[in-house]
Amino acid sequence: MQLRVEALDAHLSKSLASLYVISSDEHLLALEAADRIRASARSAGFSEREVLVAERYFKWGELQSVNQSMSLFGDRKLIELRIPGGKPGKEGGQALQDYVSTCAQAGQAQDTLTLITLPKLDRTTQKSAWVTALQQAGVFIDIPLVERSQLGGWIGQRLAAQGQSADRPTLDFMVERVEGNLLAAHQEIRKLALLYPEGRLSLEQI
Repeated sequence: MQLRVEALDAHLSKSLASLYVISSDEHLLALEAADRIRASARSAGFSEREVLVAERYFKWGELQSVNQSMSLFGDRKLIELRIPGGKPGKEGGQALQDYVSTCAQAGQAQDTLTLITLPKLDRTTQKSAWVTALQQAGVFIDIPLVERSQLGGWIGQRLAAQGQSADRPTLDFMVERVEGNLLAAHQEIRKLALLYPEGRLSLEQI
């Protein structure tokens, strides 16, 4: 199932899937989406957490091993698999297909929730069997880059969320200064919430 990141909160408020996949090169938005899934998992009783990073010498058998191992206290478990390179190779691709098949069979009675994070996948990788398996077995969230032309609107939305606003020239000034860096923009927006009360912000204040 494909899900837009804007619809994630509404989805999480209803129920939790057994598998989530986040694919993006927009690190801030990917981190925020993952944080929301983690928070929902904690609220649902997934109190144990295992983190695996699939780098060069990763042993793919660890994934099934962690999934099958019982918690000492019988707690529900969140398994995070991070694939920094976005290409698990032939062995990893088959391991992922086997793994998501197990997740799908668990259905709504699962005691394990899996969160897989990936960079933006190229067109060839998007058509691979393991990506198709992830999309069919879980909730797949592909977060696009916020282009420079969209950044002013994005900053405006973030300001509005904290009760502040600015006119277009002021937003353009911020876009120019952060040079398209979303994390830098986020940090500056949070500073403005600390420095000034809710309401309209002037160019001089910023």
